[in-house]
Amino acid sequence: MSKIISIHSFRGGTGKSNISANLAALLAMQGRRVGVVDTDIQSPGLHVLFGLDEKQMNLTLNEYLRGECAIQDVAYAVSNGAGAGKAPGRDRLSGRHLWIIPSSINAGEISAILRHGYDVNRLNEGLQMVRKKLALDYLIIDTHPGLNDETLLSIAFSDILIVVLRLDQQDYQGTAVTVDIARSLDVPELMLVVNQALTRYDFQQVQQQVTKTYNAPVVAVLPLTEDLLELQSSDIFALRSPQHHWSRAMREVANRLLETA
Repeated sequence: MSKIISIHSFRGGTGKSNISANLAALLAMQGRRVGVVDTDIQSPGLHVLFGLDEKQMNLTLNEYLRGECAIQDVAYAVSNGAGAGKAPGRDRLSGRHLWIIPSSINAGEISAILRHGYDVNRLNEGLQMVRKKLALDYLIIDTHPGLNDETLLSIAFSDILIVVLRLDQQDYQGTAVTVDIARSLDVPELMLVVNQALTRYDFQQVQQQVTKTYNAPVVAVLPLTEDLLELQSSDIFALRSPQHHWSRAMREVANRLLETA
């Protein structure tokens, strides 16, 4: 039975998309069939991490939501050329079963979504359909930050919700709201990831404090690292630099998900 994993943050800038892409790649490296979908339609960017440029994206999630194509027509196999071979990390995905469902980066498309919105039920139907059509083990949803109808729907039908937060007072308050809503929606499993923690912190202490604050497991505390920032979203960091502390911590998250299967 496939798992739907939503990766969410209350505020933007938490590194949510980077975590989504790296987690999808790590699961695919373990031989799993993985789909990752960019539902941050107002500010998409997941495709950049996989080296999929606008010219390659003949169809996107936007066209599906307008009823112009089937959802499987929007799924691009990373191992079949969507960025594969163009960066050391992505090159390792050759032969793996990994698909990305991007949203349009076209300004007109984004403006149309902002003006008119979209049918969230059609989004739900598409996500359910694509995991069946592609026989996915995992479908990872990179959500839009904050809380709106689309995000609430993604959270509601998730098997696992991973909330990403930074050690910031605004993130703390927003995460508390998100956790409360997730529990009210009876999400089967809730996990927290602390990202961009200063390296001088005691990570074990951070993990214990955040776990106690939200009464939810912290599956990783990821360091703020210039190595990741320097990459500028041009590759999958956990595959490019597998021995880095950030990458090792992400593998622990992937292993935790594999244990829930």
